[in-house]
Amino acid sequence: MPTYDYECTECEHSFEMFQQITEDSITTCPSCGEDKVRRLIGAGAAILFKGSGFYQTDYRSKDYKSKKEADTKSETKSDSKGTKKAEKKVEKKKE
Repeated sequence: MPTYDYECTECEHSFEMFQQITEDSITTCPSCGEDKVRRLIGAGAAILFKGSGFYQTDYRSKDYKSKKEADTKSETKSDSKGTKKAEKKVEKKKE
């Protein structure tokens, strides 16, 4: 739902309203009660893509994805071997 900025021309009170696009503009000021409110023209909202990797994760080529998958598999294998060796060393020390 968009946010609209309004200003009363009588008392100069400024306020924001969340309204549907299909709703009529506000005409009565909530501060003074006069029917002299006008909608202000805003800059509008822009789409912001925050965070890292929007392009990298969503639109990479199949070749890149397959290479990345192969790299992660090889890292997983080497990590699991290192963990097993460390566990064996700990068991030998306990005995």
